[in-house]
Amino acid sequence: MVARAEVKYIRISPQKIRLVTNLLKGMPVQKAAAVLKSLNKKGAYYLGKILHSAVSNAKNKGFKEDTLFISRTIANPGPTLKRYQAASFGRAGVIRKRTSHVSVELDTEEKIINTVSSVKKRGRSLKSSI
Repeated sequence: MVARAEVKYIRISPQKIRLVTNLLKGMPVQKAAAVLKSLNKKGAYYLGKILHSAVSNAKNKGFKEDTLFISRTIANPGPTLKRYQAASFGRAGVIRKRTSHVSVELDTEEKIINTVSSVKKRGRSLKSSI
């Protein structure tokens, strides 16, 4: 884990934002930003802002933007706001306005390259170590 950004209480269902987070896992940061700009989902807007924040955090730590990729994305449910709407026969129907807690973690590609090269130096193949 190199850099991390987390946003809480976003007014979008976790189910809807997970559609976008699952798409981005393992992508380089620059490619993910391009995909988010062209994606027609509400969650893409929020994830674009979170990704920008995570990249800024990584730059403050001294990492280069072109070596970063998305290692982990999590979209957990937050508290649900309950609202009521009038229904027939004097009843009230519940409307659930769901919220989400989303976090994005970035890592560097150099770390993965170094572990692969160290496994090859020891004389083992990559498949045997996995």
